[in-house]
Amino acid sequence: MGGQMVRNVTPRKPEKALTAQRVKNATEPGKYFDGNGLYLLVKPNGSRSWVQRIVIRGKRREMGLGSASLVTLAEAREAALQNRKVARAGGDPIQKRQEALAVLTFEEAARKVYEMHLPTWRNAKHASQFINTLQTYAFPKIGAVKVGDVNTNDVLRVLTPIWTTKPETARRVRQRIGMVMKWAVAKGWRQDNPAEAISQALPKHERTKAHRKALPYPEVSGFIETVKASKAGALTKLAMEFLILTAARSGEVRGATWSEMDMDAAIWTVPASRMKAKREHRVPLSPRAVAILSAARDLSDGSDLVFPGAKRGRPLSDMTLSKLTRELGFDVDVHGFRTSFRMWAQEQTDAPREVAEAALAHTIRNQAEAAYARSDLFERRRQLMRSWSEYLD
Repeated sequence: MGGQMVRNVTPRKPEKALTAQRVKNATEPGKYFDGNGLYLLVKPNGSRSWVQRIVIRGKRREMGLGSASLVTLAEAREAALQNRKVARAGGDPIQKRQEALAVLTFEEAARKVYEMHLPTWRNAKHASQFINTLQTYAFPKIGAVKVGDVNTNDVLRVLTPIWTTKPETARRVRQRIGMVMKWAVAKGWRQDNPAEAISQALPKHERTKAHRKALPYPEVSGFIETVKASKAGALTKLAMEFLILTAARSGEVRGATWSEMDMDAAIWTVPASRMKAKREHRVPLSPRAVAILSAARDLSDGSDLVFPGAKRGRPLSDMTLSKLTRELGFDVDVHGFRTSFRMWAQEQTDAPREVAEAALAHTIRNQAEAAYARSDLFERRRQLMRSWSEYLD
C-alpha cells in the first residue's frame, strides 16, 4: 500500500503522515495513522472511519470521529487537534461530546419549558397560547435545531414573516423563544439569548395600544335593560349585570365561587390566584349586587360556582358574555365596561384617583408610592360602588 498501515501497534509517526489520496486509496483492512493519535480504521467489511487514540486524565482512550465518507482528512485532523487541546487542559472530550449530543432540539426544549411553567400560568388558555404559537411559527423553521445552535438568523427567519403583519403575535413569539433560550443558558447549553440580540434587525412597531371598545357610561343602564329583556339564559344575564356593577374582569366573575362570597357583610373576596396582579382583592357589593347573588343562588346547579355554564361544575365560557353583547347589537368589549365605570368615576364623582383605581384592582406602578399605599381603601370604595349601582338604576 502507498499509505502508512500498521495493525494493532502504535507507531511513532510524524504529524500529517496521511494525504487525501492515501486516504482514498486505503482499502486493505487495518489502521492508517496520522498525527495527534488520529488514524483511519478500515474494517474487513469495507467500512472506513476515523478514530483517535488520546490520553484523558491519565487514561488511554479511543474515540470515534465519524465516517471517512462524511468527514474529510482535514476535518478529522482539526477535530483530533481540538480534542487533544481539551485533554491537555484536563478536560474530557468524550464526555464533552456526549453532553453535546444530549442537548435538546429547540422543540424539545420548548416543550420542556412549557411543562415546567404549566402549573404557574393563570389559566389553560395562556398555557396553550405559549405552545401553540411556537408550534405554528417556530417549530417548522427551527424546531429540529439544537437549542444550543439556534442563532440570531434562525430567530429572524421565524419572526420576519409576521413582524409587521402580526405584530402582537410576533412580539409574543419572540418573548417565548427568549424564555426557551434563557432556560438553555441556565442549563449551560449556550451563553446568550439570540431573541434579545435582534432588535436592530427588525423594524420598530408602533406601540400605540388599541383600547378596548367601551360603551359611554350614560348608555350602560340602557345596555343592562336590553340584556334583561333578551332571551339569554338567566345566569348569563345575572353574570353580565354583576360584572358591570362590580367593575370586575370577565374571568373573575365567571370563576366566582360561593365560598368567596360573604352575603351578610356584602363582600366578595377574590383570591390572589385568580387575580391578574396575584393579590387578593376585596370587592364591596352594592345592594343590587347582593340581590343578583340571591337570584343566582336560586338557580345554582349545586356546585360552588356562582355562575355555572351549561355543564354542571363548569363556569360560563369566556365567549358567552362577548357573544351576548354582539348579538344584542353592541359593538363593545365586555372588558370595556371597566372603562365605562372609570370614566363615570372620573367625570361624575369626587372620588380620588386612587379609590377608582383600587376599585379596578389596578396596581400602583410607582414603587415608592406603592410602598406607602398599604390600605385597599375599602370603605371609600364601598360608597363608590353603591353610587355606581344607583347611577345605573
